[in-house]
Amino acid sequence: MSPVLAGVLQLLALMAALGLAYRPLGDHMARVYSSDKHLRVEKWIYKAIGANPSVEMRWPAYLRGVLAFSAVSVLFLHLLQRVQGSLPGSLGFSSIDPDQAFNTAASFVANTNWQSYYGEQAMGHVVQTGGLAVQNFVSAAVGIAVAVALVRGFARSRTGELGNFWADLVRGVVRILLPISVIGALVLVACGAIQNFSGIHEVGQFMGGSQQWNGGAVASQEVIKVLGTNGGGYFNANSAHPFENPNPLSNLFEIFLILVIPFALTRTFGRMVGSLKQGYAILATMATIWLGFTALMMWTEFAHHGPAFDIAGGAMEGKETRFGIGGSSIFAVATTLTSTGAVNSFHSSFTGFGGGITMLGMQLGEIAPGGVGSGLYGMLIMAIIAVFIAGLMVGRTPEYLGKKIGTREIKFAACYILVTPALVLGFTAASFALDTPANSMTNSGAHGFAEILYAYTSGANNNGSAFAGLNADTQWFNSTIGIAMLLGRFLPMVFVLALAGSLAEQRPVPESAGTLRTEKPLFTGLLVGTIMIITGLTYFPALALGPLAEGLAS
Repeated sequence: MSPVLAGVLQLLALMAALGLAYRPLGDHMARVYSSDKHLRVEKWIYKAIGANPSVEMRWPAYLRGVLAFSAVSVLFLHLLQRVQGSLPGSLGFSSIDPDQAFNTAASFVANTNWQSYYGEQAMGHVVQTGGLAVQNFVSAAVGIAVAVALVRGFARSRTGELGNFWADLVRGVVRILLPISVIGALVLVACGAIQNFSGIHEVGQFMGGSQQWNGGAVASQEVIKVLGTNGGGYFNANSAHPFENPNPLSNLFEIFLILVIPFALTRTFGRMVGSLKQGYAILATMATIWLGFTALMMWTEFAHHGPAFDIAGGAMEGKETRFGIGGSSIFAVATTLTSTGAVNSFHSSFTGFGGGITMLGMQLGEIAPGGVGSGLYGMLIMAIIAVFIAGLMVGRTPEYLGKKIGTREIKFAACYILVTPALVLGFTAASFALDTPANSMTNSGAHGFAEILYAYTSGANNNGSAFAGLNADTQWFNSTIGIAMLLGRFLPMVFVLALAGSLAEQRPVPESAGTLRTEKPLFTGLLVGTIMIITGLTYFPALALGPLAEGLAS
């Protein structure tokens, strides 16, 4: 079987699996966030944290819950790393330095999971399992909760109430993420991923010295790493490591886990607003971009010319032979079009255009299908921008799902769109304006520029993947990327929740002959075009200096 055919068959199998899971998972999540009943274990949790899950919250109270919980999470995870050397199960590792502890705490709480450390050489069992894995669950649940609050803003009228943050958080973990993770961890163990609490072992000689490895609860952390679109690996090689991702079957399963919740949330959206067709329109937009990027990536990596590429059947540099170009390309697109950041290949070794595709996927806002929760609310923001543009074309007040998009709403949407590019381009420019940060680049020229641009694109968009040619374990990058991750995660949430509150207060607007039909293919095309134009106008000059220049020169 040719490598190209193998890649296509993997893509078709993935699409079939996602199609089978779409309806039951989407309907289940709609029931979870629409139910008035609380499970017994949930009641115990509410009692322990002192929350009343039956109290409805307006958007400022909902936001305070998000920020307070996240602030406490950052503090807890930072302190856990700082005292690691005194904890049992530390595997003899010392406590983490303050700047790196801040960066890691910000990273995992922000659902970014950027890692400027070697996991197997820095983090013991307690920090990995009791700190990082726990944040993988709750940070993902926070993202879904914010998305559900925005959906309620569209579904409700003449009220500012958006639900209860604590109830949404707990239900997301208990009823959605935990059950799937238990099953997924068993599948990964069956595929060969490890799950233990063993210490450090010497496994033989390597280039004149002893080679060591340590065990850990890898499968259980790996499954929520990809399911919650987190991305932080137990080992430095991430999903290229055979203990995390042993074979092509586990690789395809991990890609499925990355995509299944973000895609299924579109059906949840349709159910909650009372129109499945609206959910299908958002799904079609996400799927069109995802398939387009995947096809372009596979073509770029398979078709690159040169003797070495011809012998290997494509651009195999930096890719695991057990996954090949097809499995690596599909994984790379899935992880950068979502907020996952897990990698099973070396993105810096992709072709110039291939590296640009991974970067552009994040710069779209990670909305196709995006992270758990963040992809849906990011796409809905883009839908609001699209109907606003359509309204300007015909001279009519824009409407979406029976809600008028007025001055207030469009200001919130515009602020949402501007936050991330300002962080990415601002910090990238600052890094080149100073002398020290540029010394961290492994390469010079266009590729070196792409390393730093990719780092801030990944951090501010809450992705977490790296070009891997940049030495980011410095005070400058640990601090600035940490700030970019926190601001890139929580500032947009402020505007999302403010928008949700504004929409929930409105009276529904009845449809008329001039109402834009947002469930039709025409709107899907308009939405795809809006996304590509906004991203192109924002990032094209920076991309032209990096991956585009490199791709044209090769």
